Amino acid sequence: MEGAGYRVVFEKGGVYLHTSAKKHQDPDSLIAGVIRVVEKDNDVLLHWAPVEEAGDSTQIFFSKKDTSGSDSCTSEEEPTFDPGYEPDWAVISTVRPRPRHSEPTRGAEPSSPRGSWAFSVSLGELKSIRRSKPGLSWAYLVLVTQAGGSLPALHFHRGGTHALLRVLSRYLLLASSPQDSRLYLVFPHDSSALSSSFHHLQLFDQDSSNVVSRFLQDPYSTTFGSFSRVTNFFRGALQPHPEGASPDLPPPPDDEPEPGFEVISCVELGPRPAVERAPPVTEEEWARHVGPEGRLQRVPELKARIFSGGLSPGLRREAWKFLLGYLSWESSAEEHKAHVRKKTDEYFRMKLQWKSVSPEQERRNSLLHGYRSLIERDVSRTDRTNKFYEGPENPGLGLLNDILLTYCMYHFDLGYVQGMSDLLSPILYVIQNEVDAFWCFCGFMELVHGNFEESQETMKRQLGQLLLLLRVLDAPLCDFLDSQDSGSLCFCFRWLLIWFKREFPFPDVLRLWEVLWTGLPGPNLHLLVACAILDMERDTLMLSGFGSNEILKHINELTMKLSVEDVLTRAEALYRQLTACPELPHNVQEVLGLAPPAEPRSPSPPVSPLSLSPTRAPPAPQPPADTAAQPDSSLEILPEEEEEEGANS
Repeated sequence: MEGAGYRVVFEKGGVYLHTSAKKHQDPDSLIAGVIRVVEKDNDVLLHWAPVEEAGDSTQIFFSKKDTSGSDSCTSEEEPTFDPGYEPDWAVISTVRPRPRHSEPTRGAEPSSPRGSWAFSVSLGELKSIRRSKPGLSWAYLVLVTQAGGSLPALHFHRGGTHALLRVLSRYLLLASSPQDSRLYLVFPHDSSALSSSFHHLQLFDQDSSNVVSRFLQDPYSTTFGSFSRVTNFFRGALQPHPEGASPDLPPPPDDEPEPGFEVISCVELGPRPAVERAPPVTEEEWARHVGPEGRLQRVPELKARIFSGGLSPGLRREAWKFLLGYLSWESSAEEHKAHVRKKTDEYFRMKLQWKSVSPEQERRNSLLHGYRSLIERDVSRTDRTNKFYEGPENPGLGLLNDILLTYCMYHFDLGYVQGMSDLLSPILYVIQNEVDAFWCFCGFMELVHGNFEESQETMKRQLGQLLLLLRVLDAPLCDFLDSQDSGSLCFCFRWLLIWFKREFPFPDVLRLWEVLWTGLPGPNLHLLVACAILDMERDTLMLSGFGSNEILKHINELTMKLSVEDVLTRAEALYRQLTACPELPHNVQEVLGLAPPAEPRSPSPPVSPLSLSPTRAPPAPQPPADTAAQPDSSLEILPEEEEEEGANS
């Protein structure tokens, strides 16, 4: 389309501004518009204008380039909101487009409410272009000017981001940032600017003032001399490309959806169902599930009750042995006794392995010495405000120490990692027997041992799964966190590492864990618990204007202020809301345990603990007589007053 002094070289409709931070955008917060690239008066402009209900989609007004840099054109104050994008990109509540002198032609009038959102910017004023993450919402682009301001984020409801970037690449060099593949740095087509960009990106150790000329004159020696420091784009930018093609953006067929980040459709979740928690399972109710030989009956029904209500404090000591795989749900009472005798012998044979190491031997065993030192340090500060562990000579501290050192003998490859004492402490508090607590702890570690592996692959995978669930449940919240450099959800790391041990009061941790140990309703309920906490804090995070530091501070200050019943209720409601969606993506179904993985992956934690395998230690002779008194350390140690406290918890 051409007119007096201008030519439209690109036009795309269905490009919206989202003017609300609400989870679900209402029609009034969506402003439909048209994006155009216009050649005008020896300049190239990027122009967006709204499509007025009574107007023509081809009607636009163009802007003169503002050389004064002053805001001489006033308009009504835009409504305050924060759509939640990248830092320094399109936080519209704080960075407004600079008003410009305009030459209105036919079309949207600047005085109209929606017309006030129109903007036009010279391509020479652009500093960077940021594209959205691959996700389940509409793709968007955010443009940042040389002055540091952000233009409103452009949401492409009908696709077209690749097409626009291909057109822009005719006039600009779009370089993928070495630090962020979603960020395109914008440079004009001249070697001086490109040389300056090399200098600012520090792609070369030496002076980069003549790097471009050296590339053009002697590409081989220059390339091989600094090859490891050059991004893929700059290696390609110095090679000829077909006109209009960007070396970093291969043109996809127009009829096919854009790969990677262009997802046009959204997942529409239904209403969130109401959920009510049940009362805890009592000892009388548990007894009704015990058969004539001591075998538990109707186990799925019993697990469902534990999931919906938890356990009464007096029942935990017995029930946790089943939930953690120490005792089999199918075995009789006599079989349980035989199993306990076997496991008791196993435990003390492993304990003897480190107990029999002399101080002189330990000096030559740096691994054992390191474990002992780390365990002693962690145990000395684990739950010391709990009466069960308070005081300098508390026997509970000695049992924590002995169980953790014995676990190093049980699992040589993993050993001890900081945080394990947090997982053992509630178990020992409830079980109050050294041997039984050890095997229950082993059952718990079967679920979470990947959290403590040095590679951290399990933790990375869980954070990725958490982000996936949160993006389906609340894409605007994800965008907001992403805009504040918190999109990786690293502030949730401690939650997942030790299963919220430090986020809830001690009695609530007991309730939370026994519910999670049921494995219901799926294998990753702990991820939905994290989603529930973020959902509860959503408005506080988004409406308070928090930055990354404030977000981290706020999350840390939630410690001991959360209600476990409220969180569990919301987590179950989120699960039901997701599973009721008929178009739930397959990768989300995998996380929820509704579908098998599409391809083999590293094994996920099982739904419930597997039966514990025999210890890896080779058979050893019976301990000598002078060590026969060691089993006494597994005697009951909770004073009478502690039982009363446990019953009240």
